[in-house]
Amino acid sequence: MHKDLSTYLRKKSLNLGISPMDENSINKKIKLTFSDIDLTKQLFGEHNHNLQKIAEAVGITIHARGSTVIIQGDSIATNLAKNILNQLYGLLKEKLPVYPSDIDYAVRALCSDDNIKLKDIFLDKVFIASKKRFITPKNRSQKEYIDAIRNYDMVFGIGPAGTGKTYLAMAMAVSALSKKQINRIILTRPAVEAGETLGFLPGDLTEKIDPYLRPLYDALHDMMRFEKVSNLMHQGVIEVAPLAFMRGRTLNDAFIILDEAQNTTSEQMKMFLTRIGFNSKTVITGDITQTDLPVNKSSGLIETKNILQGIDGIEFVFFSKTDVVRHKLVQKIINAYEELEASKKNNTINPI
Repeated sequence: MHKDLSTYLRKKSLNLGISPMDENSINKKIKLTFSDIDLTKQLFGEHNHNLQKIAEAVGITIHARGSTVIIQGDSIATNLAKNILNQLYGLLKEKLPVYPSDIDYAVRALCSDDNIKLKDIFLDKVFIASKKRFITPKNRSQKEYIDAIRNYDMVFGIGPAGTGKTYLAMAMAVSALSKKQINRIILTRPAVEAGETLGFLPGDLTEKIDPYLRPLYDALHDMMRFEKVSNLMHQGVIEVAPLAFMRGRTLNDAFIILDEAQNTTSEQMKMFLTRIGFNSKTVITGDITQTDLPVNKSSGLIETKNILQGIDGIEFVFFSKTDVVRHKLVQKIINAYEELEASKKNNTINPI
């Protein structure tokens, strides 16, 4: 059963005034028939794999025959499964493929709010110049993030690893460049050592810094052909550089992404934020729970979160662990570390 489901069922039961022991609440059967045979095959998945995923996630049983399914179980959960299937079928009718990973995203989204329209999320396309043609958000937070980047000159994306903060910002930058909305893309990161020593790495300064910028290159190459990226970098249209190289510059007609911003100091963050020029857009991403700064240094990202919210033209979008779109183990790992941190705090407050 999906982790968010128990919370969803509890809330819905309270709203509907249904007792968990009510026989009607735990025994309901729904028959659902889909009209398009080809789309139904895609919806059900190979060997009905998608139906199995939904059944396991929602905690009910689903039996299929032809283009008809019988959903049986808790009344609230069966209605949720019906909603998921109908909305995924609607996506297929819009010619958007549904992958097994999309099942998880759909369950999370509709468990958080069953009034959500998956079309509003999945059909929002960020067009990029690549073989993928477009990238779509996978949950409501990603949709809000994309909308914020469209509508604000400065956007902060704050949340755990795997929520798509950097990847979506990169997609929006590539899209803006391909549409000639900006003249260049500038990608930057603070070169802060995460348990390793920069000075002992082999090579010159560029070769030492390159590993810190590699995740930005990876995202970029995922969206554009390698030859095109190399050509644009040679022309100066795309620049990937450590944060220290931003000092003293004014960045006009640019899409600027500051990644891993939790590792900026207060001084570095102020320096970076004041670089933005005319017709420029800035996206700052980071995870305030994974700061690699020395103990005596405070995070510039945490500081901006406290002092810049509410300023017109600046938008903050916060992601949570439920927004993780990487391998499902990533979310489990985040949960495990959160429990560890909570345990440490409790031991500090109440020593044994």
